Amino acid sequence: MTMNEWFVLGVDLGSTTAKAAVVDSGGALAGSSVVQMGAVSREAVGRAIDAALATAGVARSAIRRTISTGYGRKLVPGVDRSFTEITCHARGAAAMRPGVRLVIDIGGQDSKAILVDDDGLVDRFAMNDRCASGTGRFFDVLARALEVDVADVGALALRGTDTLEVSSMCATFAETEVISMLAQGQDKADIAASVHKAVAARTLGLVAQVGKATPTVMTGGVAKNPAALEHISRLLRQPVEQLDEPQIAGAYGAGLLARDDVAGSAGLPHVADAATADDFARHKSAGVPHCAACDGNLDHAHGASGEPVPLDLQRNIR
Repeated sequence: MTMNEWFVLGVDLGSTTAKAAVVDSGGALAGSSVVQMGAVSREAVGRAIDAALATAGVARSAIRRTISTGYGRKLVPGVDRSFTEITCHARGAAAMRPGVRLVIDIGGQDSKAILVDDDGLVDRFAMNDRCASGTGRFFDVLARALEVDVADVGALALRGTDTLEVSSMCATFAETEVISMLAQGQDKADIAASVHKAVAARTLGLVAQVGKATPTVMTGGVAKNPAALEHISRLLRQPVEQLDEPQIAGAYGAGLLARDDVAGSAGLPHVADAATADDFARHKSAGVPHCAACDGNLDHAHGASGEPVPLDLQRNIR
């Protein structure tokens, strides 16, 4: 490390994992880590930060700025600022896949579709945070019901056919439904494939609310599930690309914002995140309830009032 070299830190504290990314003065990823946890944990954050610093070969004293994001971003100690995960996933994905226009983020607690502009900033987004349907926790439930490791559920689904009807997307009721299917003698691979198809349909509903765009990437832990990528790509009728390290997109985005902050070029992202944060709060508190017509239908979306909006008019919504 030279005298003029400096580093910043991005921390993404989610509901099931803690991620940290060390970013150098040029915006390159110097080191990162992902730590699994049972619940939101400051201890896990500390381990993620220590591991990222060790990977980068950087001392904590060399960190000029730290920005947090994610479900538990307000719980990360010693940060300079916090940004929404919407902003950070958009920024991180845009850096990891230049030219990206649509980011599908499926994490442990919620799922989001984020439309990204030319500058890697959020144009608009839709999210589901009201239940575990289609999230990482939903796949945990599926794996438990099928008695397989969650890391293997995607490979299992790719071996099956997706013709079974999954009537419930509620994690609790879906587990009961899966157990009922098993009792009827249905094949585990077919059950897994059919559930993945249903999750893809729910994800497509989020995409319908922001507008289809390409290139498209997935971030979050579910992006490592090959069957999730396959089924979402199939229903979107376009490729969904997998990033090399999809789980660290949010932390990397936070690190890039910290890098911009130190370099004095963060005015626009800060303003954009303030607007995104307001919209994010509205979505979490009183946003549009889930609409069954959204699932699997790219021509159905909603405006701020909750009224359906034709897809060709969506680009006028701000």
